[in-house]
Amino acid sequence: MKNKYAVKAGYLMLAILLLNGFSATAQSKNYKKELSELNKYYDQALHDWEVPGMAVAIVKDDQVIFAEGFGLREIGSSEAVDEQTMFPIASNTKAFTAAALAILVDQGKIDWDDKVIEYLPWFRMYNPYVTANMTIRDLLSHRSGLATFSGDLLWYGTTYNRQEVVERARYLEPVYGFRQSFGYSNIMYVAAGLIIPAVSGQSWDDFVEANFLEPLQMNRSITSTNELSNFDNVASPHTDFNDEVIVVDYLNWDNVAPAGAIISSVSDVAQWLKLQLNRGIWDGDTIFSPQQSHEMWSQQTVQGVSGWSEKNWPSTTFKSYGLGWGLSNYLGHKIVGHSGGYDGMISYTCMVPDENLAFVILTNKNSSLYYSLIYKTLDVFLDGGEKDWSAFMLDLKDKGAARDSAAKEEKIKIRVKDTKPSLDLNEYTGIYTSEMFGDAEVTFYQGELSVQMLPAPKFVGKLSHWHFDTFEIIFTEFPSLPPGFCTFVLDQEGKASELKIDVPNPDFDFTELKFYRSK
Repeated sequence: MKNKYAVKAGYLMLAILLLNGFSATAQSKNYKKELSELNKYYDQALHDWEVPGMAVAIVKDDQVIFAEGFGLREIGSSEAVDEQTMFPIASNTKAFTAAALAILVDQGKIDWDDKVIEYLPWFRMYNPYVTANMTIRDLLSHRSGLATFSGDLLWYGTTYNRQEVVERARYLEPVYGFRQSFGYSNIMYVAAGLIIPAVSGQSWDDFVEANFLEPLQMNRSITSTNELSNFDNVASPHTDFNDEVIVVDYLNWDNVAPAGAIISSVSDVAQWLKLQLNRGIWDGDTIFSPQQSHEMWSQQTVQGVSGWSEKNWPSTTFKSYGLGWGLSNYLGHKIVGHSGGYDGMISYTCMVPDENLAFVILTNKNSSLYYSLIYKTLDVFLDGGEKDWSAFMLDLKDKGAARDSAAKEEKIKIRVKDTKPSLDLNEYTGIYTSEMFGDAEVTFYQGELSVQMLPAPKFVGKLSHWHFDTFEIIFTEFPSLPPGFCTFVLDQEGKASELKIDVPNPDFDFTELKFYRSK
């Protein structure tokens, strides 16, 4: 008769061997089939979307299983994108800012629910209550009451520094109640970034480099365009303009750095994603604690799911924002991700924590290509079916272009022909002041009016008469922006007293500026 303990030991040994066998099988899987399918799909989608280049990296079970470049760094060149090619990651920077603050929370120097004015006593919002009660958590979770992208013209292309940008935000008007609704705010992330030097004595840039870029050996990651000259293998930004794909210039984002200034490669971002999936643990060291990882990945502000989204993504039943991360579900899995939009560059980072899966997509053109690739990648790894997301999104793009064309035609239809300005063109010239933004100068030279937004040197636009006292304006330095309108408002004495600028676009609200003649 066998010893019962020997029998139990035998079962235990068998269980261990089976477990080790399963583990070895899981770890040895190379995902060759999945990666081959994705590689082919990525390449075709890049071509179909007419994007010059992109790079993708995929992390699975703490290993980088895919890191490849596609296409060209710059249209017309022969320089190929690879896994080391550098791209701006824009708002994917926000997760770095949240994680930097998480370190300070772990150190007991701050708490997520501390009031902002405890660290930035000069901080002001649109009313005293919000000023007094805005917390660090509020800054990071987009629930200030401001509209999405409100005030972004305060930093975009301006000479204002980070503190000046945040100080001027006090003039922004809310569209929601405080903590009532989601309104994506880059400026609140600038304020969050300013808490870091107030507490640590290090600039945001130095803190991020010391705590993330250096320990993770992200050697091709920087926090300013000023450092680009030190690197080769850098992608150029592109946009569509007059039915062509053109290169656009890099614009310095130092004054909004905590919200979007990091430039990196997929090889480097893959290390960041490994840190995230490991809940802040890197090579046995704790950079930020699993407790703070949980906090950053927890729902803070509900976003909601539209009827259109329910129809096209039926397995997605919630969307919300955490601290530096967007949260949702897909095919029964929690998704943690974020997009990034820099002029001429679009990016995305995505994690599926329960599958120990993450990926990053970096592209060098304004387009929605990345959105197609998110769901194709998820479908391949999560058994989500064979839907051609690229074809689906291209169809949406074409329908959007048709709507834009119809809107342009409608704009032309409502133009009143054979009108002329109320005043001699010289009489429109002068300084028009926005309390929030600063001065805009209207000048007259060689028979033409132009507007110069003085805090933003590149924002110069020639005016051409449209009808009555409205002129069309084109900011030639920013080909991504469509033509807009400048309307002069006359006072009771018949003098130009106000300048209204409206440039229809999804990113910047020129109507917030409110220019009144001061000289």
